[in-house]
Amino acid sequence: MIKMRNYDKVAIQVPKLLLPRSSINLQKWAVIACDQYTSQFEYWNAVKKFVGNSPSTLNLIFPEVFLWDNYKLERIKNIYKEMSKYVESNVFNAHEGFVYVERKIKDKIRKGLIVALDLEKYNYTKESMTLIRATEGTIIERLSQRIRIRQNAPLELPHIMVLIDDPEKKVIEPLSNKKSNFNLLYDFDLMFNSGHLNGYLITSAIIQQEVINALENLSDLRNFKEKYNLSSEKPVLLYAVGDGNHSLAAAKSIWEELKKKGIKDHPARYVLVELVNLHDSSLEFEPIHRVVFDLRKDILKEMKKVYGDNLIYVKCRDKGELIAIVNKKYKDRQVIGFISENELGAIYIKKPKSNLAVGTLQNFLNSFLMIGGAVKIDYVHGTDTVFDIGLEKGNVGFYLPSMNKNDLFKTVILDGALPRKTFSMGESDEKRFYMEARKII
Repeated sequence: MIKMRNYDKVAIQVPKLLLPRSSINLQKWAVIACDQYTSQFEYWNAVKKFVGNSPSTLNLIFPEVFLWDNYKLERIKNIYKEMSKYVESNVFNAHEGFVYVERKIKDKIRKGLIVALDLEKYNYTKESMTLIRATEGTIIERLSQRIRIRQNAPLELPHIMVLIDDPEKKVIEPLSNKKSNFNLLYDFDLMFNSGHLNGYLITSAIIQQEVINALENLSDLRNFKEKYNLSSEKPVLLYAVGDGNHSLAAAKSIWEELKKKGIKDHPARYVLVELVNLHDSSLEFEPIHRVVFDLRKDILKEMKKVYGDNLIYVKCRDKGELIAIVNKKYKDRQVIGFISENELGAIYIKKPKSNLAVGTLQNFLNSFLMIGGAVKIDYVHGTDTVFDIGLEKGNVGFYLPSMNKNDLFKTVILDGALPRKTFSMGESDEKRFYMEARKII
């Protein structure tokens, strides 16, 4: 086995990557993260039609819109088959190094860096004190499907985005001025007007070391305590998982099983991610809204039973009024937008037990589903999406306010992981597209 370059202090390995050869249509190759458009079959059907018979990451992933169909095992077998076929038929070219990524979305450019992170330095539990931590609660039941897909897969394809808190912009941003010296790996428009993607290979050991030095500075305990005004000895949080935590948790579970077998060095110890600076000017935190499907009980009446006089419901005239009310800042209450076929409204909740409206709502919805109040719940990105689906007969949508991204790291350091599906880094079409692959066997 070829020894990879590791930087243990900051939990990074310089990865060996697989990218499609130059003759392959990259617009058809790259598809959006599997956990997007999870209630919109029409989106994934359009992707399938667009891709046709071209080599594509669509054939190597499991879009979660299909989690409830009857062909799950067949889909997983086909994923393994396609991965092996792509490797054996020389679909890929191999590269070793970091990749500096620029994703143009509308008038914004998000900068990122592809690296491999060490799963030994990651723990997804709420109380975790590891260098890499989840920002949101991990639902253990959701891991089984991800584990099943990954455990026998020869390849991994990352949609994981991991945040660093680098206000002085010393880690990723300096690479922008040096990109003319890097090897351009890809430069193309993403499907369905989802922006443009550029990737540059960084093979220089000197520049790689500059990145590592900047990360080591961020992870210095003295700097860490000063930045967050910490009086106690809190272990350093260097990486906060922004997107893809369940995929990362699945990879962690598989690595732990390998360790039990006495395996100490294995490609599956690492996982490919894109690092993004929390302070990237293009990075906006969007709320993740809720949609409840096939109601069996009066959901507003059930909420009133739970919150009593602390809940006030006010009807809204239109979509604009609802959005304005929810997005207003309140000191003494939380506000959640209500969307149904028959009406729009605002739910005011005083004396909430959770610090965030999303936590208050999620606690109620968990109980509501347990008593058979609805068939299922989904987590959707984008204002139009929650309104469109919430207005359908039998459904209810909940429009949620966004959180301030600058509060993220200190909140996780002091309180642990936030409630599940608290925020999204941008709208659905701004999510990471699958591009690079890596062997994990």
